[in-house]
Amino acid sequence: MHYFISAGEASGDIHAAQLIKQLRVADPQARFTFLGGDLMSEASGTKPLIHYRDMAFMGFCEVIRHLGKVLGNLRTARESLVAEHPDALILVDYPSFNLKLAKEAVKHGIPVFYYISPKVWAWKEGRVKKIKRYVKRMLSILPFEVEYYRNRHDYEIDYVGNPTVKEVDEKLTALSSDEEFRRRHNLPAGKPLLALVPGSRTGEIRNNLPVMAEVARRHPDMLPVVAGAPAVDADIYHRYCDFAVVDNDTFELMTHSRAALVTSGTATLEAALIGVPQVVCYRANGSRISYNIFKHILKIRFVSLPNLIADREVVAEQLVHLCNPALVDAELIKVLPEGARHADQQTGYREIREKLTTADSATNAAQIIVAELKGA
Repeated sequence: MHYFISAGEASGDIHAAQLIKQLRVADPQARFTFLGGDLMSEASGTKPLIHYRDMAFMGFCEVIRHLGKVLGNLRTARESLVAEHPDALILVDYPSFNLKLAKEAVKHGIPVFYYISPKVWAWKEGRVKKIKRYVKRMLSILPFEVEYYRNRHDYEIDYVGNPTVKEVDEKLTALSSDEEFRRRHNLPAGKPLLALVPGSRTGEIRNNLPVMAEVARRHPDMLPVVAGAPAVDADIYHRYCDFAVVDNDTFELMTHSRAALVTSGTATLEAALIGVPQVVCYRANGSRISYNIFKHILKIRFVSLPNLIADREVVAEQLVHLCNPALVDAELIKVLPEGARHADQQTGYREIREKLTTADSATNAAQIIVAELKGA
């Protein structure tokens, strides 16, 4: 069968690549058209119709600045979807774009599957109406989403397991030594590492890295290292600090670090599963007004995945105007190995692992999709 997959970000590329591998197991005749990145290309043996680096625009202003490209991408995707008429459209998060593509698919009788739900429980809950209208099966990677969709929207979805658990455990078994990691990235021996993980988009880096860098300078006993994201030039990081940048090796950086400052996202969950002490940083434009607006828009107690999954504060969330060097540093001190909250955070990390289970999400999702298409 022919699968059309749309993933518009680096994290989506990672998860969709694993899904492609398992679709090929469940359906040996599988072929793919996709919007995504290099990992999906490697898994499918096909080049992307559109690479995610030409799609990953964050926030209203950034989208407006690149509106021509955004509309062009959508037009290209729609035209390809209609021309190729695949057996299924599989969406991976990225809702603003993907739900428009889903509408086009349904118009032409193409069944839609969603792997990794948009965060409708946090904001833009109105998207659920479109999901119910266009999506044949929602395949969730967060256990609390099942109850959310069922109780609030009378919509049954499948929890297939969380891919991050398997990805983390596989990487941990193949981990290089601290000495080898430092040698590979030309990092000096001696001081413990402090990982700065400011996100994968230019806007996130611009807002969060200066705060993280200032906190790092308050800890001369640690060596700060910036996690470089795929498709982001190192010069962008050097606009805001002169620390070493480790490209495309965030996981090992966090694993070998004494602590981490992490912009809210999948990396916060990875850090929790690794067990590295962390503080979540999300500056946005940094204004108190924005924070108060967010508080009214958001429908949840927390924004970071570790806290949402644990249903309690496991990691400190320093958001918007609260994301400043003094407050972030105060929280970092608490979760360091000798800190007052270190033991509680580590207990929370273990709770998160238990809730996510070790189910293979990509395998389960692939089997559901193929069985549904075959009418099993």
